[in-house]
Parts: sequence; C-alpha cells; structure tokens
Amino acid sequence: MKDAIPVTRTVDHGTAKLMPDIDRERAWLLTVDGAPQSYVDLDDPTHLEFEYARRLGHVLDVVGEPGRALDLVHLGGGALTLPRYVAVTRPGSRQDVVEADRGLLELVTEHLPLPEGARVALHAADARKWLENAATGSADVIVADVFGGSRVPAHLTSVTCVREAARVLRGSGAYLVNLPDSAPFDFLRSQLATLATAFEELVLIAEPGVLRGRRFGNAVLVAGHEPVDVAALARLTAADAFPARVEHGAALREFIGDARAVRDEDAVPSPVPPDGAFGIG
Repeated sequence: MKDAIPVTRTVDHGTAKLMPDIDRERAWLLTVDGAPQSYVDLDDPTHLEFEYARRLGHVLDVVGEPGRALDLVHLGGGALTLPRYVAVTRPGSRQDVVEADRGLLELVTEHLPLPEGARVALHAADARKWLENAATGSADVIVADVFGGSRVPAHLTSVTCVREAARVLRGSGAYLVNLPDSAPFDFLRSQLATLATAFEELVLIAEPGVLRGRRFGNAVLVAGHEPVDVAALARLTAADAFPARVEHGAALREFIGDARAVRDEDAVPSPVPPDGAFGIG
C-alpha cells in the first residue's frame, strides 16, 4: 500500500479521516473528529484490532452453532468492521447496518468497499427509529455500537429502546452492546439494570484493569433469553492478546447492586472520556 494516502472528508456529524496502517498492506484506521472509530484490514477481515471489537467477535463466535449463517443487525456502522468479520466467519449471513451518518457510509463504501457477495444492506437512519420499524422476531443478533463522537447517545440507553431490541430479536437471539465507563460504574450498572428489564440472561466482558477501577474503558454486555456459552466465551477472552474477564450470574447481580433501570426522561449519554482515553499516538 505504498501509494496509500490519508483521506479526510467532512461528513454529516464531523470530520472523518481514513489513515493507512504502515504495518499492514491494506489496513485502515477510521477516526471521526480525532476519536478512533474503526479499524479494517481489507486483506484479512477477521483481524480485529480494537480490544472491544475482539470481544464482540468472540461473542459472535459462540452465538448459535459455530459457522452457521445468522441474521444480524448492526446499530452503528463505522468502517463496517464486524459485518466484514461475520461475512467471512459465518458465510451466507444476512446483515443490516444502521448508521445515522450517510456521509460516513459513503466515504467508507467508496474507499473500503465490502467484499463481493457479502449480504450487507446499509441504512442511513437513526438506530432507535430503525429498530422501532423493524419486524418482530427478525434478527438472531443485534450489535449496538453507536457513538456520537466518543459518547453513546442518551436515547439508546433507555428501557424503551432495550424493549424494542428484545422485540426484534428471536427467542434465542442475543443483544450485544459496547459501552464505555469507569469506576464507580454508575452508567454501566444502570445499563445492566435496564437490560434486565427485557432479558433474563446477562454477561459482562471487560478488561480486568477497567473492572478494578484503574482506568476508563469499554465493556461489552451480552443480553438474551437463553444462556450464552460462558465457558467458551471465558476461554476465548482469557486467551486473547488483550485478556478480559467474563462476569455473569451472582457476581454480576452483585455488581449491578441497587442500580435502577433508565427511563427515557432520565436518559443521559455515556460519560465523557478523560483526555487521551481513546486518543491516537
């Protein structure tokens, strides 16, 4: 990729930049207003660079039968990292990507085209509004990875939104959510309590240092009506280059404590990350 040069464009919700990775031939980092959003290796779509993306990938690997095609909804598009991953690891899957920033979608598809044959439909729409219009029982997995800048928008954090996700999912389906927080985890605990209003099974995946309150970071939440294979998930996350802990059951209930579910009228965005938390360099 010796001729590759950075691409900068004003999109609907900020300034997007695609930067080539000098260490990988056809790999790119996407940032919006300086905040890293996605990383894509066009030659190896199974390469997940970001820690949270690797954890979402681990969950996608253990949902349902290994390798079986699934119907997925991705709330938040970025550079389409996970849709590319699923297209390779679960060929034949049907995927809908919902991204509010039409300009960002156009930039990504122009410079980082999807592989031929990938069954990925792109929708320039607000994630919650799209969910509200989606058919009941139409998805096996919903992945919520939506950020306005570096914060999760408030309207995607409420009981109303979670119940829409539960309605769209099939009975054996899973709702995956990427959320940032730090100790004392008021936002994360409230989101778990919110998920518990619509789902029986909850799992939390996070880097041990984040859970110990040492730093701000991402947590991946998994919610469903049927148990996820926690043992397989724990093996994958423990063996990862960036090891993570998997919490569920009594330990997770203790973590949630007396946190209350979030109503629309009380919803707030995720916390402002400290300077440098998601920066580059």
